[in-house]
Amino acid sequence: MILPFKPTLLGLAISAAAVNWLPAQTTNPIPLLHIKAYQITGKVSPTLYGLMTEEINFSYEGGLYGELIRNRTFKANPAKPVFWDAVGGATISLDTNQPLNAALDVNLKLDASTATKNSPAGIANCGYWGIPVRPKTDYRVSFYAKADGAFAGPVTVAIASADGKMTFASAEVSGLTGDWKKFDVTLKTKKLKPSKDNVFTLATTAPGTIWLQQVSLFPSTYKDRVNGDRVDISQLLADEQPKFLRFPGGNYLEGDNLKEHFDWKKTIGPLEQRPGHRSPWGYWSTDGFGLPEFLGWCEDLNMEPVLAVFAGYTLNHQHVKPGPDLAPYVQDALDEIEYVAGETNTTWGAKRARDGHPAPFNLRYVEIGNEDEFDESGSYDERFTQFYDAIKAKYPQLQCISTVGNEQPEKKRVHNRKPDVLDEHYYRSVNDFERESPTRFEKYDRTGPKIFVGEWAAYEDTMPWSKKSESLAPTPSFKAALGDAAWMTALERNSDIIVMQCYAPLLVNVNPGGRQWRPNLIGYDALNSYGSPSYYAQKMFSTHHGDEILATDSQNIPADPTSKLFFDATRDSQTGKIILKVVNCLGTPQPVRIQISGVVVAAKGQTVVMKADSLKETNSIQEPKKIVPVTEKVKGLGADFTRTFPPYSITVLELDAK
Repeated sequence: MILPFKPTLLGLAISAAAVNWLPAQTTNPIPLLHIKAYQITGKVSPTLYGLMTEEINFSYEGGLYGELIRNRTFKANPAKPVFWDAVGGATISLDTNQPLNAALDVNLKLDASTATKNSPAGIANCGYWGIPVRPKTDYRVSFYAKADGAFAGPVTVAIASADGKMTFASAEVSGLTGDWKKFDVTLKTKKLKPSKDNVFTLATTAPGTIWLQQVSLFPSTYKDRVNGDRVDISQLLADEQPKFLRFPGGNYLEGDNLKEHFDWKKTIGPLEQRPGHRSPWGYWSTDGFGLPEFLGWCEDLNMEPVLAVFAGYTLNHQHVKPGPDLAPYVQDALDEIEYVAGETNTTWGAKRARDGHPAPFNLRYVEIGNEDEFDESGSYDERFTQFYDAIKAKYPQLQCISTVGNEQPEKKRVHNRKPDVLDEHYYRSVNDFERESPTRFEKYDRTGPKIFVGEWAAYEDTMPWSKKSESLAPTPSFKAALGDAAWMTALERNSDIIVMQCYAPLLVNVNPGGRQWRPNLIGYDALNSYGSPSYYAQKMFSTHHGDEILATDSQNIPADPTSKLFFDATRDSQTGKIILKVVNCLGTPQPVRIQISGVVVAAKGQTVVMKADSLKETNSIQEPKKIVPVTEKVKGLGADFTRTFPPYSITVLELDAK
């Protein structure tokens, strides 16, 4: 909190020299920051830093989810087998007369009647802008297949270069009959140069007709989880040490209409029993990354699940009338909570156990809907109440989150019940964050509901939803990272009331056609991934903070016209270490006099600094670590010292104190 600085002794034995905190008056007096180590203003929420996720920018399909085949169930387009090509004289079409089951009721019909020993016929898939090939890697291939009576030969599955000049790994699969059967085989690459301009192929030299369904290609996954996640992206996320995951969205929860909302019961169980559905961002979701996979993700990264349940409102402004019409959706939410957190003697807890996870998950927060301020019917108050009453009756320990927060007009908020937590979303320009950060949350009523800043991001100048943003890089520049860091000082300084916060969107496939929104925290293509400067700002904050918020005063904070220097201070109550964060948004070095009262501060400490020469600098696939934090040992610290912070910089200063 930035207040006019008025030094007081407050009963402490402080020398006369220490009382003389104000610097000598000059034309441009340097900023003064006073950390009151004797005054704790609140506790840092242990769940302050986390992740928000939804299916946008090919976040799962073609992103975090390990599957490499695009349109593996042939349902992405009802008219033709998109993303699949016939090769070697074959013809392909969709066939609804040979369904695998009710969920996967269409398949690919491969007419390989022209196939010969010297001229194989088959299909090829280029994945999500390429099939990545890495050296000495196992790739698990699986598919369902059947064949007509004329077919008598094996099929060969392979990973090959797109130009067909090189085959990296292949294997023969035999035993196709007139009945559906699942086949599994492992492809192994040898020592080779990593590449992504490759395809997966399935071909035969024997003439006949083959029907295929759920053709899948998986590389090694994070922690070797079956149907798991991509290793490099998972490691970037794990390095942030997130404490929670808000899922499944976002707009992905709502869908464009009732038919396309996230129907969790269709995303559990065997993969071949999941029909999939259209994402609101315009592409097909196989739901291979379904509710069990969200929970597995939480387990792999040691995150607490924050479950969002569908609350009867969709993106095309459909809403389900509160009362009997809404009751089935309320029951769905209760069933979903039971699947996540119920014991194995419950109906849905037993189903979770059959899906491979007997132990219940530790669920504390349930969010009712998503961004329901857009519901102009005004029904959210009643819809929230119906969900709230049902959830509290069965699970009184759960915290219910309203999706309409204090940033929305009073008339849109919930009044019939008092939510435990309010979800507030902030997509703001850097200038807006610089203007709001010093005072936004200081004025909040501390007796009201807690706050979950469930979506937020700073954008440079162009709004995320504008057409102009398409010309910009998919991930943010250092200018945005500075805005993010300024905002996070406010979130951390007020984490007595802000229990959770998470940047959004989290992930983006950087290929043309892979992005629906910007900015985004982590970018990737088929082969490589990188963290944006905003990602590293997040990591700096999430991995360096204490559990106590310390009071601070300041003077002479530079402004142009908004504040350009931001800070907050926390302390680790176990070690006494004070963690000071300073964000310098100026293009010039900024000396700051730092005074710490109430403790003895060692002369040596540590800094973590991220800086850039230009606000436009950023990271990319080509330069993934152009801007990263640097950790150094420092000296010359103490209870009263002056330190110069680099231009355009984010600094974490760790002070050993007793």
